[in-house]
Amino acid sequence: MGINTIGRIFMPKNKVFYELFEQVAETVEEMGFIMKKLVSEPDYDKRLPLTKQIEDLEHKNDDHTHKIFTELGRNFITPFDREDIHYLATSLDDIADLIYASSKKMNFYHVNPNDSGIQKMAELIAQGCSEIKIAVYGLRDMKNLRKMTEALVKVNSIENQADDVFDMSIELLFQQENDFKEVIKKREIYQAMEIATDKCEDAANVIESIIIKYA
Repeated sequence: MGINTIGRIFMPKNKVFYELFEQVAETVEEMGFIMKKLVSEPDYDKRLPLTKQIEDLEHKNDDHTHKIFTELGRNFITPFDREDIHYLATSLDDIADLIYASSKKMNFYHVNPNDSGIQKMAELIAQGCSEIKIAVYGLRDMKNLRKMTEALVKVNSIENQADDVFDMSIELLFQQENDFKEVIKKREIYQAMEIATDKCEDAANVIESIIIKYA
């Protein structure tokens, strides 16, 4: 009998970790969706409530993440490696943090998001969050590995696209923007948004590791 089979026999009936990760994935996906709406809104005053929604969701996600760590300390037997649970929770929380940071910078700097780089990056973040949600939901029973794997491959592709968008946006920014303050502001926003896609890839890598160990 293999070690993974033994692990399944002693797997706790309490599915609290799956439930919490699914709640986090739902929240992160919703934040990505609102980010897309935010960058499509030209009116600063109308963007403020969207920024507030993202902030509230980030706080909600912090609560979910704290519950995961609490359960990790409380349960001796976990559905998969404790280290993987910690890494996955951390990477998902990082995605939420970077989405919030990006929206906060747009608000704080009064940057008009009607910018091809910002809008494309927001689209990629939203796509990445949706694919991560698909992969997270597959963890509960791992019956549809193909669907999970396809989602993870898409996340990796999205991260590569985000790198290209970031490079092109920075190049255009230095070519077209004469106001050095605007250059600094937009560069910070591009960077925060690009790192959000990096964190999606980090989460995808953890899920891939879990699949290899337990599928």
